[in-house]
Amino acid sequence: MNKRVSGIVTAIVLTLAAAGCGGDSGSDGDSVSVSLITKNSTNPFFVTMQDGAKKAAKADGVKLTIAAGKEDGDEQTQVQAIEDAIARGDKGILITPNGPGVNSAIKKARDAGLYVIALDTPPDPADTVDITFATDNFRAGELIGKWTGVQLGGKPATIAMLDLFNDKIVSVDYNRDQGFLTGMGIPTGDDKKNGDEAKSGKYSGGTYQIACNEPTQGAEDGGRTAMERCLAKNSGINVVYTINEPAAVGAHKALQAAGLKNVLVVSIDGGCAGVQQVKDGIINATSQQYPIKMAELGVKAIKDIATGGKKPEVTGGKDFFDTGVALVTDKAATGVESIDTTKGAELCWGK
Repeated sequence: MNKRVSGIVTAIVLTLAAAGCGGDSGSDGDSVSVSLITKNSTNPFFVTMQDGAKKAAKADGVKLTIAAGKEDGDEQTQVQAIEDAIARGDKGILITPNGPGVNSAIKKARDAGLYVIALDTPPDPADTVDITFATDNFRAGELIGKWTGVQLGGKPATIAMLDLFNDKIVSVDYNRDQGFLTGMGIPTGDDKKNGDEAKSGKYSGGTYQIACNEPTQGAEDGGRTAMERCLAKNSGINVVYTINEPAAVGAHKALQAAGLKNVLVVSIDGGCAGVQQVKDGIINATSQQYPIKMAELGVKAIKDIATGGKKPEVTGGKDFFDTGVALVTDKAATGVESIDTTKGAELCWGK
């Protein structure tokens, strides 16, 4: 590992360690109640976030209520959870918003005096919430895009884009998608819209063709169905971008069933299972994010604010607090910073 990458890893480790320190667990925390509302309670990413919040709440003497959408994209259940938090008199809400349909409920909560922090998924517009703790999703996509461009070595790229939705616009969806294309050196169109880039042209190393843009709902079965649809359109796909690791696993199964090998599958999450999937060759590279850190910082921030502390600030030059990202792969690419699966397993999700 070169000095530059070593420095990045050290910084991540130190930041994660700092996030787990501090916090007053005295009696003044007994009256602080916080709600965590995730997109769903089945995706390992959100389950891990919930576990991190529980641990932080216990350490800081915070009363935590957990709610979740029934599935990714379920806005109405999240709206109800926000209204419940207002009725309970919670001091704050941590939320991974399922879409713009929750914005009005968030405004209602803030008007009622609750401090609202978005985790993982910045809302649109960003100032819908008080602050967001999240991965730089564009950067996460850019890293796997750059890695893919180098790994292709100038060969033509026939790309399947397996996104999150096709019926709503969510920042995590378009930022990851367009970050990947930008990393590949492919010009994009509207910066808040997927699929409007030129379907063929040149990437940084050669020529490209985008075979499909298909929604996966961020789920394994959705990833498999989306990949099957893409292969029906073009059986020559050799690059698969996926919104997250469950979708990547589904895509891999579809590729296996079709008897296709030597297809580059890249993704974003970097969970412990996802790192193992990289090690096993199911996914070739993934961008690692840190949901435990997001949850810990969120619980602590609301506790601090409720007991007279300072409000958190965004990362310089960004409209959110950047919780970090690292590319995980066992096939390093020249000029692209990365860590291997051994280090990725040590850091996975900020454990």
